[in-house]
Amino acid sequence: MKILQIETATHICSTVLAVDGNIIAHRQSDVPNAHSTRLTIFIDEMLKQCGLTPRDLDAVCVSSGPGSYTGLRIGVSTAKGLCYALQRPLLSVPTLLSMAALYYRQHPDYTGLVCPMIDARRMECYTMIVDSDLNILRDTHADILDDNAHPSPLTAFLEKGEVTFIGDGAAKTRDVLGLHSHARYDDSFILSAEGMTDLAIKKLQHGETEDVAYFEPFYLKDFVAKKSVVHGLR
Repeated sequence: MKILQIETATHICSTVLAVDGNIIAHRQSDVPNAHSTRLTIFIDEMLKQCGLTPRDLDAVCVSSGPGSYTGLRIGVSTAKGLCYALQRPLLSVPTLLSMAALYYRQHPDYTGLVCPMIDARRMECYTMIVDSDLNILRDTHADILDDNAHPSPLTAFLEKGEVTFIGDGAAKTRDVLGLHSHARYDDSFILSAEGMTDLAIKKLQHGETEDVAYFEPFYLKDFVAKKSVVHGLR
């Protein structure tokens, strides 16, 4: 099974081409606000590198959020367009679960919990708690991490054992949770479409596909428009 994987939920634009669960091509960029110009180029480059055409794909998997409103729209729109044109199934994987899956893939001996975190501005983060079997112990939440008057809901998991915090929002927890003896941080972790690989193939095998016409990303919070900083736009 050949699956194209697309990750655009944050400032990172990442694509992977996987065959039967093995990654055969990968492209990634952390250049801000470049998803719209790089995503389709990455896909084209990977297919050509592997001697494939879009019609050789068996499915397209996209990171479903939460995350950047614009980034998610670009990724999902591209995935839906490919699936519609090629008549291929659309798969989706929650961004935070994909992050946890990637961490465990990179650290197969780690048995503690993982808390993937995406920066949601100010002192808010999108969070999830996942165990080494990829069971979701606490589903996606938007947590505020600067209110010391109320214990963080993540503290209960730290009391039970080791939790590793990963992602671009993890730094926000250091002042609130970082002194706990069970808190761990992996600042080297980088979000990537690689995290979808095992989850995507399982979804395709079980027929867990999305409706191409009606599927939308999981934004979690409403979009708030800001004044454009691009010259020539008002």
